[in-house]
Amino acid sequence: MYKIAKKRALNPTVTMMDICAPLVAAKGKAGQFIILRVDGDGERIPLTIAGCDRQNGTVKIIFQVVGATTMALNAKDEGDYIEDFVGPLGRPTETEGVKKVCIVGGGVGCAIALPVAQAFHELGAEVYSIIGFRSKDLVILEDEFRSCSDKLIIVTDDGSYGRKGVVTAPLRELIECGEQFDKVIAIGPVIMMKFVVQTTKPYNIPTVVSMNPIMIDGTGMCGGCRLTVGGKTKFACVDGPDFDGFEVDFDEAMARSNMYADFERHERDEACNLFRKEAE
Repeated sequence: MYKIAKKRALNPTVTMMDICAPLVAAKGKAGQFIILRVDGDGERIPLTIAGCDRQNGTVKIIFQVVGATTMALNAKDEGDYIEDFVGPLGRPTETEGVKKVCIVGGGVGCAIALPVAQAFHELGAEVYSIIGFRSKDLVILEDEFRSCSDKLIIVTDDGSYGRKGVVTAPLRELIECGEQFDKVIAIGPVIMMKFVVQTTKPYNIPTVVSMNPIMIDGTGMCGGCRLTVGGKTKFACVDGPDFDGFEVDFDEAMARSNMYADFERHERDEACNLFRKEAE
């Protein structure tokens, strides 16, 4: 059992927790993830490590409340326990040799992008961060990004905060103005990462994307997280989650991620009804 040491709402749909997991905290690195179960009967879900406090033995996770399992997790409070917390899994983000990097995050993907930006900052790299959200009330981790970025650009779809527009617009402007990035790292919705790659590819700027398809066991055995990368089948849980964006088949990835949309919607509705009955 793993204790919830801290819990904080970042916006109406996104929650941050610190989980007491000393063995995971001792080895976790930016880009890696964990798989958890809220209770013994629950499903396994992957969540990216948003930070590790090695001294206190805690691992930070940030999740969006979108389905039955994240609703159950969000119903837990500080001092409560969750059943399983396994990791670190996956390959850490490669940081060696990068002197100037642009981190592009979208929505809750910014929770994954932040530890990556922090890792580059700690290594002395020049960090540009572009983070995008639908509206002002959904903005998360702004102060944290400012503290580790040499330049931070915030965009919102509706223009209610920062610049109005999408993340690819300022990215293209920076490139066309002569900023020379050793690497661009995009983390967010698959469609966003696809368009980031389309923006950087004409300039041949190495671009890494963090893929988070459906996972079950986290060891590559189930095959649920398979992707086509460079014409070959890869598994996000063991070969990733970071991949060369120029080689990812994004259309296939989006089609696979939509396969379970109806099922997930049904499970969420069932969970909502359950929580309502318990409240009554």
